[in-house]
Amino acid sequence: MAQYEIISALTEFAFMRRALVGSMALAIGCAPVGILLLLRRMSLFGDALSHAVLPGAAIGFLLGGLTLPWLAGGGLVAGLLVALAASVAARKSRLNEDASFAGFYLLALAIGVLIVSKWGSSVDLIHLLFGSVLAIDDPSLLIVSSVATITLLWLAIEYRGIVLECADSGFIAATSGNGMRFHIGFMVIAVLNFVAAFQAMGTLMAVGLMMLPAATARLWVERLSMLFVLSWAIALFACVAGLIASYQWDLPSGPAIVLIAGALYCLSLLLAPFGLFVRRKSRHHAI
Repeated sequence: MAQYEIISALTEFAFMRRALVGSMALAIGCAPVGILLLLRRMSLFGDALSHAVLPGAAIGFLLGGLTLPWLAGGGLVAGLLVALAASVAARKSRLNEDASFAGFYLLALAIGVLIVSKWGSSVDLIHLLFGSVLAIDDPSLLIVSSVATITLLWLAIEYRGIVLECADSGFIAATSGNGMRFHIGFMVIAVLNFVAAFQAMGTLMAVGLMMLPAATARLWVERLSMLFVLSWAIALFACVAGLIASYQWDLPSGPAIVLIAGALYCLSLLLAPFGLFVRRKSRHHAI
């Protein structure tokens, strides 16, 4: 009986339908970005970038309230500025890209929290940091779906160059001169997905839907095509299961989704072919 009530809630209530479609669109767009971050060894860059959009989103919030068009516009500008500044600093100074991003994202995070704390409220700050999937409205759904579509089209058009740039950025820059194009394109796509996830997941939770499915998939498969497919499947499952858990036990929806993805990651560490237990066992047999 409870199963029918949950299914009924997901299909009958408009806010649940929007939350389901919006979170699944986020999963479709965020999962491949997480795989590319993983391949580039830039996993922590995702966390840095998710915080970097906060000051722009905070300014957008002050101007237009908690509506995704305003949050997205401000967050997009802030995220692109931080990504550009960090890339320039890394190329023009002795700092590597990780250190450069760390400096700029901490500065951006402090500015964003200061703006919301000074001119907003603690409730507004919590909403910006953690989001609310159940608060997705029709304009937000349109933006999220558009970003997912742009991400898939970009992957389809630039797939070969993206993979080569991930494998050996120096080679593709020396042979074709297009390395910077792929790098900038990837930065823009990553920022767009973080901005799209802003209202639904907040700045702190958005990176979870991006990196946890990618890391989990990496523990199970090696082929790149299967990495994308499995990462999509894990992200979609986490969204559906997280919304069901949120409805059933009255939990915050964003953290519930990330918690499901995190639980799958922990199980995979123990059970997957490339997890901790299996690797330890194979090493023991080799000895």
